[in-house]
Amino acid sequence: MSKFMKIAAVVALASFAVGCARVETGEIGLRIGFDKQVKKEELQPGSFNQEFIGDVLLFPVKEIALHVDKLMPQTLDKSTLAGLDFTVIYSINPSAAYELYTTKSHSLHGTDDKGNTFLMYNYLSTVANSAAYKSIAKYEALQTTNHRAEIEADIKNFMAEALHNEHLDTAIILSQVQVRNIQPAASIIESANAVITQQNALRAKQVEVQTAVAEAQRLKELAGNPQSIEYMHAKALQDIAEGVKTGKVHTIVVPYDFRGIISVPTKQ
Repeated sequence: MSKFMKIAAVVALASFAVGCARVETGEIGLRIGFDKQVKKEELQPGSFNQEFIGDVLLFPVKEIALHVDKLMPQTLDKSTLAGLDFTVIYSINPSAAYELYTTKSHSLHGTDDKGNTFLMYNYLSTVANSAAYKSIAKYEALQTTNHRAEIEADIKNFMAEALHNEHLDTAIILSQVQVRNIQPAASIIESANAVITQQNALRAKQVEVQTAVAEAQRLKELAGNPQSIEYMHAKALQDIAEGVKTGKVHTIVVPYDFRGIISVPTKQ
């Protein structure tokens, strides 16, 4: 091959590479012809597709993350959550890409800041919002944080039901729902804390009353039991005797009918 032919071949390959769109793994492609019509055949991952004539549209179809943030649904007890954040993971059936793009309003799709188009993203965002409102309405505000798993399952089930009703359950596959944050209203949390404080105070008073009643009952039983009184007298005399023996107590003999005053010197 002549030098000119080699250069021409290199230029041709470079031009081909520049003028081609490669469908990456996790994507599906659609071709738009020179007549501006979308071709029905989906372009599969790994394929190179020329863009000299017409154009190629690429769509992510695997494990797409739909983020719903700062939602404020109402709970069963008519309280509005301060915030609900969750993520829906879904995929697009590659064989449904042509139908979804050509038969559904483009307003139902979403576009990120890099220019990527996500099929049915905006539609699913609306469905997810509605599902979240239905799910949260089943629980009281203070129950929501303890029922995170149930809420995730509810949102997914409500979304799946909506897709089924719209005959989209084979085109859009839901993988999972992940609740990232549930925040009850501050007033609800304050009220709950106040109730807990009152309950703790009530329990403390109940314990004090129970202790006082038990002590009163003990003293009553002792007063009505001569043996117990005799034992207490004997124990007291024993303690005094032990104190005298060890020098801790000084004895003073006082006559039975003594009516005077005794002055006891204290140690300096």
